[in-house]
Amino acid sequence: MSERSRTRPGLVRRLREYVLLYLGLGYLGAICLLWTPFAMVLHPLLPARAGRRIGRFIINQGFNSYIRFLTLIGACRFDLSALDKLRGQGPLILAPNHPSLLDAVMVISRLPDVACIMKAGLMDNIFLGAGARLARYIRNDSPLRMVGSATSDLSAGSFLLVFPEGTRTTRMPLNPLLSSVGLIARRAKVPVQTIFIETESPYLCKGWPLFRKPEMPVTYRVRLGRRFDPPVSVQPFMAELERYFVAELAGAVLPRPPRGDGGKMSSSTI
Repeated sequence: MSERSRTRPGLVRRLREYVLLYLGLGYLGAICLLWTPFAMVLHPLLPARAGRRIGRFIINQGFNSYIRFLTLIGACRFDLSALDKLRGQGPLILAPNHPSLLDAVMVISRLPDVACIMKAGLMDNIFLGAGARLARYIRNDSPLRMVGSATSDLSAGSFLLVFPEGTRTTRMPLNPLLSSVGLIARRAKVPVQTIFIETESPYLCKGWPLFRKPEMPVTYRVRLGRRFDPPVSVQPFMAELERYFVAELAGAVLPRPPRGDGGKMSSSTI
């Protein structure tokens, strides 16, 4: 067999994976852009409660369809069934580890009425901003206001998605945890449900270019961890939470993030 014959299957596979990559990104971009003008119009017209309910429902359904699309075309494989056990159990603070950009998408795709703490810049993003504002997601630019808004949202029975690492993981198996989750849990008197997201692929880890092709299919598994009671004291709680995450992730198969992007950590964000 000639060298050309041997390399042809590999070339075809790479071309196929690039097609799947751009199909997936295009699908997500399309559903975000299609929803943006409607969200912009509805935000000033609807009462806050109605806007929040409609906004979160659309995001839930849109992310669910995106996950299904990635599965259908063979780009990814997902095992997210553990999240279904949380339905109807709010209010809860959902605290996952954060290996990739798809983490929030996976969680929100399976659970209705999830509030997110987002970087302030993303709230003004053309793809995500209008929908996030309609859904009354929470900005992280003011820690005091962030904690107050999160507490109010939880009092209405919502889930609150908080990444305790504050950004995608750069130090395996876990970045140092920030105190935001403990502060919110103490003030709202709401339990913290730990969630573990596992994948062997470094796709969309910190430092991974958006248009860089991974090996496909990319496999993700989500499992539930321990549920922590609201803390009395934040610092001992955060120390216990970090020890628990490190112990649980020590034996997990996790990707090694690309080098050269340490990234600053601020408040817990999407």
